[in-house]
This record gives sequence, C-alpha cells and structure tokens, in this order.
Amino acid sequence: MAEISQALTATPVDVAALRRMAISEGGLLTDQIRCKVWPKLLNVQTDDLLDKPGAALRENNKDYQQVLLDVRRSLRRFPPGMPDEQREGLQEELIDIILQVLLRNPQLHYYQGYHDIVVTFLLVVGEKLATALVEKLSTHHLRDFMDPTMDNTKHILNYLMPIIERVNPEVHDFMQSCCCLVSIGGNYACVFFSRAEVGTIFALSWLITWFGHVLSDFRHVVRLYDFFLACHPLMPIYFAAVIVLYRESEVLECECDMASVHHLLSQIPQDLPYETLISRAGDLFVQFPPSELAREAVQQQSQRTAVSTFKDFELVSAQQRPDTVLRLRFKEQRTKEVDSKAVLARPRSSRFVKLAVMGLTVALGAAALAVVNTAFQWAPKIDLQLFP
Repeated sequence: MAEISQALTATPVDVAALRRMAISEGGLLTDQIRCKVWPKLLNVQTDDLLDKPGAALRENNKDYQQVLLDVRRSLRRFPPGMPDEQREGLQEELIDIILQVLLRNPQLHYYQGYHDIVVTFLLVVGEKLATALVEKLSTHHLRDFMDPTMDNTKHILNYLMPIIERVNPEVHDFMQSCCCLVSIGGNYACVFFSRAEVGTIFALSWLITWFGHVLSDFRHVVRLYDFFLACHPLMPIYFAAVIVLYRESEVLECECDMASVHHLLSQIPQDLPYETLISRAGDLFVQFPPSELAREAVQQQSQRTAVSTFKDFELVSAQQRPDTVLRLRFKEQRTKEVDSKAVLARPRSSRFVKLAVMGLTVALGAAALAVVNTAFQWAPKIDLQLFP
C-alpha cells in the first residue's frame, strides 16, 4: 500500500510502478485504491467527468430493450444480501452507463456480456467514474468485441490454441482431435464449424466478459481486472490458456469428443490458484508474445483492432508500457529464481500416434489454421445461447 501511495503522489504519477503493483501478488488490494489507480492505468482524467444523463437517453434508443433484458438478468452479479432497492438503483445506473457510452461512440456495437464488465466498474468506482473508465476501455481493450461482426473476436480466440501448443502439445493435439460436436446451453448442435473455432468457443464468455460472468466471487473478478487493466489487450486469452493448461489431467481424461471437452472446460472451477495463474499468464506473454503467434492466429488484423490501436493508447514514456513492465517483472523473477523450471514445450507423447491411428484429424498447424479461419461465416446461422 505504501508503494502504491508513493507512485500515486509522484510527479508525474509513476504509472509503471502502478502497473507492477496491479500485476504483482494481491493486486491493488482494496476498492478504495482501485478508484485511484484504475483511472491512471487507463489514462483517464477524473476532474471533468460527465454529468448524470437525463431521461432522453433512453428514448428511441435502439439498444435500450436488449440492455434492459440483460441487466435484469444480472442479479447474481450484485453482492448477496444487497437490499432490493439498492440493487434496483444500481441496475438503473448500469443501463445509463451502457447507453451513454454507446451514444457517445456510435461506432461501437453492444454485445451480450458487455454489461458483465460494466457492472464490475460500477460496483467498484461508482456511476460517474465508471462511465469514463468504461468508455476508454470500450474504445481500446474491448474494441474488438464491439464491432458489428464477430471477426475480430474470433481472431483473438484463435490465439488460444497456439499458446497451448507451445506449452503442452499433448493437450493441444487432444483438443484439436476431438470431433466437431459442441454443447451450448445444454443443446447439442452438429454444425460445420472449423475444428479450431469450435475448440475454443468454451472460452468466448470468459474473454468477452473478462471472466466476470463465470466467476462467482467478486474478489477474484476485480483481482483479474487489476491484472488485465495493467497489461496488453490480449492478456485475457493468455489467462484462458493457463486455465486450460492447469486442468491438463482433466482434459486428457475426458472423452475425446468436443461436446465432452466443451462441457468440462465451460464449467470453470471457482477455487483456482489465481495468483499462480496470473503469474504464469504474464510469463507466457513474455515468452510467446502476440507477434510470435500472429501468423497462427489465422485472421489478418484490421487497423481497428484493439491490438493494433494499443500503441496509440500507451503512455508516451516507454518505461510505462505494460509490455515493458511485464518483461522487467519476468527478468527479475528469473534472476531471483535461477533454479525454477522454465515453461518448456513438452515432447509429443504416444497419444498423438494413437489418435492418428484412430483416423482422427490432429495437430492442426499454422497452414491448416490459415485455411479454416472463419467457420462462423459459412456455418448455418444458429442462435448461440452463450450466457445461461
């Protein structure tokens, strides 16, 4: 807490130190500290916040009905035991924040799950500051998810399997070999998705809500937000990868069909070792940066993606860039822990041979991924119930 306070009172504010604190064990510790630090991490000025919107905001708003439905279903995102009157007041504020951000940024498109992110900011920093933070976040880190199509979202999901392959080829091969039968919301739909995209769809709700929809303990949610706000926009997909890698034994013991694998992985454990996984995700980002994985991530990035616009978002000082902070942290850790094991790709086991003999398609490489990059574009259009 003393280091955070020192960084906040420095002239100028030591953003690099705040990033280190947000990444390091325990994160930013309290919501009171987050109210001060989150704006610095997003480079948001807090002395000129927007006034509370009037009733006209909701009139003839094309997104109002969908936002209203989603917010009404968000009861479990509020602290248990909260009085109904207080919760209903917060839900009204949640609607206003979302509509105000969309009104001020017509290039952004609302998506189901966006409210799960916004409610986290509302509960931590209050309505006025949450509006400013969410607006900055929506035009940078979340920008890919707010396009009129899912192309950029799918592009980010396509980073998942290359990360897993670098660390554990056996898990990668097993997941790629499973058949294209996917369970969504309890209903089975056999569709012609590419194996790469069906194999990562379990992580979609994790990614587009920053895990807010799937974690029941609010402490864990805000801890992850500390981490994500201090890092590159692709860090949530690295965290998704380490969750899969952490559950290696469960995955390999699962029936080799995508319905079983999807069901297993979509039920995220609530007792994960979050600090360990956060540390490992940061280390994997340094070892296998997005630039190294881009060729395998299939889709060609547009100039409007969060990844490509991130350089515009970074603060001027190079030492304050989150990528630099992660690399310094990784270097310091390796210096202190000379005997610690490096994250090395394990040799492919005999499971690969067995699966190949069974006639299953396994181990899609970069060339194959480049061919099967857009399943949603040519698959039958179905209603994906991603948020039960």
